[in-house]
Amino acid sequence: MLGAAGGIGQPLSLLLKQLPRVANLHLYDIANVAGVAADVSHVNSPANVRGFTGQTQLGAALEGCHLVLIPAGIPRKPGMSRDDLFNVNAGIVRDLVTACAKHCPTAVLNIISNPVNSTVPIAAEVLKTHGVYDPARLLGVTHLDVMRARTFVSEATGLDPNAVDVPVVGGHAGVTILPLLSQTTPALRLEQQLTQEQTEHLTHRIQNGGTEVVEAKKGAGSATLSMAAAAAQFAGKCLAAMAGEKNVTVCAYVASDSVKGLPFFAIRCRLGRSGVERIYPIGPMSAFEVDGLQKLIPELKSSIDKGVAFVTGKDGWDEQPLHNAQQRRVAARKSGVNDVRAGAGDVAGVQM
Repeated sequence: MLGAAGGIGQPLSLLLKQLPRVANLHLYDIANVAGVAADVSHVNSPANVRGFTGQTQLGAALEGCHLVLIPAGIPRKPGMSRDDLFNVNAGIVRDLVTACAKHCPTAVLNIISNPVNSTVPIAAEVLKTHGVYDPARLLGVTHLDVMRARTFVSEATGLDPNAVDVPVVGGHAGVTILPLLSQTTPALRLEQQLTQEQTEHLTHRIQNGGTEVVEAKKGAGSATLSMAAAAAQFAGKCLAAMAGEKNVTVCAYVASDSVKGLPFFAIRCRLGRSGVERIYPIGPMSAFEVDGLQKLIPELKSSIDKGVAFVTGKDGWDEQPLHNAQQRRVAARKSGVNDVRAGAGDVAGVQM
């Protein structure tokens, strides 16, 4: 995990240590990670924990890793949008993914650093530059939106939050987050049906859940604990699929042709040993959700273009047919860029 000493990194380190499929847990940050590693290593689980500090140890931290989580970056503060994080976090993600491309090119990457709508396209362009881009292995972690949807819907309906599921599609910021409340499972009974007012309220709350936490903490932090829980659950799903478990499904921000003009989209996926092995259709939507989808498209496209331009200097994205994992791999290799205009910075691993 890259960014282990930060606000998300520390609780996430603890949760990862307890995952039964973790054999070796490598914790990296630019400072203060030795204490985190020592602390977490005392938890009685089989995972072997090692701490790595600074750029000189980054390669050793990544060597041989199968799954890499990247929560490194600066946190959001009151009045700050995810887009405000771009100037700092974009460079951090670029540099850390560059290291992944060199030291663990076949690892599955879980991108947590915000703004995910832009940092995942940045990661894709960096991996292309190094000739190791496999879209199936690059996933933006939007699972916190799903956790919030499950929690808020269960509060409104009386359903068990551990049993209810709500797909959340689109992106991972504000209006780009689209909970498909009409697809809630198990299907809501007549007395549990959401009114239009409830649907609009829940949608708005899910879209602004991060802001709710930032404001409640009054500048003292962002949604670090819930994000750590979501990232740990998501990592557990990835590891289960990599171990051969069947029918492992998640919602994730991935390379997709689900919506014309959007090369990345958060959508329900099935995971396999090498990452995403199937992307499911969006499915039937209510009129309210169709309207929400139309509203998010320009915002999400702008964020994607911004991420691509950060690496390539070019606005926009060359659309590719991405129907299955093999086609995505071939298309990615054919569309690789030749160089990264922005040179490596010296801020990799800034704490959350």
